[in-house]
Order: sequence, then structure tokens, then C-alpha cells
Amino acid sequence: MQTIKEFQGPYRFLSNFWPAEVVLDGMIFPSVENAFASAKTLSLSERAAFQSCTASQAKQLGKRVKLRADWMQVRVQIMEELVTQKFSIEPLRSQLLATGDAPLEEGNWWNDTFWGICRGVGENQLGKILMRVRDSLRVSAHLEEVLDT
Repeated sequence: MQTIKEFQGPYRFLSNFWPAEVVLDGMIFPSVENAFASAKTLSLSERAAFQSCTASQAKQLGKRVKLRADWMQVRVQIMEELVTQKFSIEPLRSQLLATGDAPLEEGNWWNDTFWGICRGVGENQLGKILMRVRDSLRVSAHLEEVLDT
């Protein structure tokens, strides 16, 4: 299968901006982007603002909060937990599994070379997380089949 190079069109559902309720520290957010941006601060009052804005607004708001001291150490783990939640529900679970073994790249033009790939350069951490979650879902689905037989 060919590489999925950006989360647009039929693959838009892979984006953190896609509407999918997730929970972080007991608070419900309308998307992974909202929850992730809120996690940049430990202030619960600041986090509350992320519950009722758009994903795009959350991304901007996340740039203005006081970053928690351990942010660089915890951000990948937090992202993985949120993405795992998002894809644990249908139809997103099946949609992610339907990408098969295609490499997933968070291609972008805004120079995000940590979470994605811009102009061929980047760590693609979000793509790697999505592929790990997909692999985990595939193993779970196989175990369910085995247990049902």
C-alpha cells in the first residue's frame, strides 16, 4: 500500500483536528488537538477554555499558555494516550485499521518537523504514534477473533 502522506481528503480523520471526544484528567474535550493543547498547562482554569473552542482555536491558545515544566518529557506519552482513546471507538477504529500497512506521514507545510514531515524532513512522531495504535488495534482484533472461536 502507498504511503499516506497527509491527513487530508479521505484521510482527514487521522488529523488531531477531527471531532472525537477524548478525556484528559477527567475533563472532556471535543478533539485530540483540544485536549493535547490543554495538557501544556497544569492550570485547570486555563485548561477549561480548551473544552469549548474549535481545534484551530485550541492550537493557537496552546501557544499562549505557560508551559508546564515537564512538557518536553511528557508530550509524546500524552499524545499517544489521546490518539489511543480517539481510535478506540467506531467508526474511527475501523477507519484506522482500513489503512492496512500503509506508512502514515503527517505531511504539513507549517514546518512541524517534530510531529510531522515538512518538505521531506521530520521525525513524524504523530505518524509513528498512529501506526503503533493501528498495530495495537490489529493485535486486539486478532485476539478477539481467536477467543471467539
